[in-house]
Amino acid sequence: MTNEILFFASAIIYFCLILTIYRFFGIFGLFTWIGFSTVIANIEVIKTVELFGMTATLGNVMYGTIFLCTDIIHERYGKTAAKKAVHLGFFTLLSTLIIMQIVLYFTPHESDFAQGALETVFGIMPEIVLGSLTAYLVSQNLDVRLYGYLKKRWPSDKYLWLRNASTAVSQLVDSFIFTLIAFYGTFGTEVWIELFITTYLFKFIVAVLDTPFLYWAKKIRPNEVNITKE
Repeated sequence: MTNEILFFASAIIYFCLILTIYRFFGIFGLFTWIGFSTVIANIEVIKTVELFGMTATLGNVMYGTIFLCTDIIHERYGKTAAKKAVHLGFFTLLSTLIIMQIVLYFTPHESDFAQGALETVFGIMPEIVLGSLTAYLVSQNLDVRLYGYLKKRWPSDKYLWLRNASTAVSQLVDSFIFTLIAFYGTFGTEVWIELFITTYLFKFIVAVLDTPFLYWAKKIRPNEVNITKE
């Protein structure tokens, strides 16, 4: 199976999983997805692949699912809930980075085989960590604000596709901030521009692909889990 087929297949599978978790667990399912997807996306980004003849990193599809989740939350539960979801994702990612740094500081036993792999995955590269955290916080909050503006301006469901355009704009800002902080200065200007363009291109494709699933989510009547004490 080629990388291109896997790219589109993974997007469809991830979006279907989001609708499934939303159907059975409601907003709590979306909050859960946002929490772990921020971590998984930042692990996936370590792997480099070739897509459509271009060099790219993984994680763009998983990262794009976060925008779909916040848009669903905004659409069904309002702007305040969407902001809480964004902050939850940021806190989850930051907490994971802190926790794993503590784990790496433990002296491994002589029989240990995992330390090297953990250092590869979770070893801090300051520019990438700063770029990831900054890009996430700025772009996700921008998405919430822009989606709210578009929803207020065009509230009808027939303009749902237009409201979802907030994702494409936010992904542009996200890609620029991340590549600027993480890679500018490390690579030459031409290479950095290529990284920025390819990073946004794949995120834009994901943003287009998630539009039908946002429409689908509007038709779902989720089973809202009641966690209050009876």
